[in-house]
Amino acid sequence: LANPERPADERALDAGRKPEEVLKFFGVQSGDKVADILAGGGYYTAILSQVVGVNGVVYAANNAFMKRFIKDALDVRLKNPMFINVKHIDGEVDKLALPTDGSLDFVLIHLNYHDLVLTNDNRAAMNTAIFNALKPGGVYGIVDHYAKEGSGSEFTASLHRIDKAVAVKEVTAAGFVLAKEGDVLRHPEDPRTEGVFKHRGKTDRFVLRFEKPKEPE
Repeated sequence: LANPERPADERALDAGRKPEEVLKFFGVQSGDKVADILAGGGYYTAILSQVVGVNGVVYAANNAFMKRFIKDALDVRLKNPMFINVKHIDGEVDKLALPTDGSLDFVLIHLNYHDLVLTNDNRAAMNTAIFNALKPGGVYGIVDHYAKEGSGSEFTASLHRIDKAVAVKEVTAAGFVLAKEGDVLRHPEDPRTEGVFKHRGKTDRFVLRFEKPKEPE
């Protein structure tokens, strides 16, 4: 996080996003093979690249919807030689060129699962592909803004929030187990009834650690 090459606007987000605590909760380590799905401009891609190091790999992906907003920002950023361990695999989320050999240690979707619901992407196919890409015991981490409990996907467009139960139901349907829920990004004072951009960095967010079951010994 202290890397001087990190843009100032990204460093300014750290206090609200707490990436060090989040990645510790997910168990990301040096040498891991990981993926950042809907990476945007590369906030977490850059951090993961440093955490996994030269012996690790980061797969970074944006779909057409995301690229409407970030355009070629990630393409330009990844030309920096410091990101030699990043593989850029843009495409629709149900057709991403993730490894199919069960070799990944970790996959992250940060603040964007609600967008996949909003745009009606094929999340079932995506979650199955992520399941197949992860090794047994591998971790699938989802961080997003809480909507009111029981609201389903009603506020994905207007407030950019999602009911946690939607993500849990869809991801466990692919075979994952919800192993832990982190509280590092909880803000109980957030009423969950206003748009997230009004409370940037201070929204109540769920941090879900899903795991691919280990094979029986």
